[in-house]
Amino acid sequence: MGKEIQKQAQSGQQQLTNSYTVEQLVALNPYNPDILPDLENYVNEQVMTGSYSLDTNLCLLRLYQFEPERMSTQIIARILIKALMAMPAPDFSLCLFLIPERVQMEEQFKTLIVLSHYLETARFRQFWEEAAKNRHILEAVPGFEQAIQSYAVHILSLTCQQVPRAVLAEAINTEGLALDKFLEHQVAECGWLLEKSSAKGQTIILPRNEFNHPELKKNAADSIQLEHITRIFPILG
Repeated sequence: MGKEIQKQAQSGQQQLTNSYTVEQLVALNPYNPDILPDLENYVNEQVMTGSYSLDTNLCLLRLYQFEPERMSTQIIARILIKALMAMPAPDFSLCLFLIPERVQMEEQFKTLIVLSHYLETARFRQFWEEAAKNRHILEAVPGFEQAIQSYAVHILSLTCQQVPRAVLAEAINTEGLALDKFLEHQVAECGWLLEKSSAKGQTIILPRNEFNHPELKKNAADSIQLEHITRIFPILG
């Protein structure tokens, strides 16, 4: 009789779990270890579908703190790789804060920490060299290379008005025909301009923004101040 009641209870719990989305489970039971399997499955789903949920992943890492014997290093590695792919958002640091130091000392996590440091300091050549040595870790998450390339382009667009082809090639770890196709896409979709090849090689002109052209930010600030002044005139009159 007792076993039958236990089965019914487990069945009821399963039905309850199936009736909610993962986000709802997290909102309703953020400290309930019973949702651990659902959160782990959701990490794998993020890997397979290319989706991403920082809040859900942080919830899982918090639960691991309370249930260390149930911790999956494979799942943690996938969470950290997805967090790297979200840069420039600070997701990697947020996740790392919830991972015990003894776990961080494992080789694969030490590698991911080094990679995050290279990205944060825009040392792209060193990043790609280290990534090439650890493909067995990174290839578990499809789309990693493309995400980092997007991040590299983002950093260059904020810091440079023009970029030599060789510098871009190093930043996104692409060259030859693949780089030509990449540039064609950026010219067509993102407003990049290509200077004709010279003795110094091809140069890419990046779109103007308030970061790579500070005068744009200054002009915007001036216009706002002028607008405030014109609003004051009627009051003074």
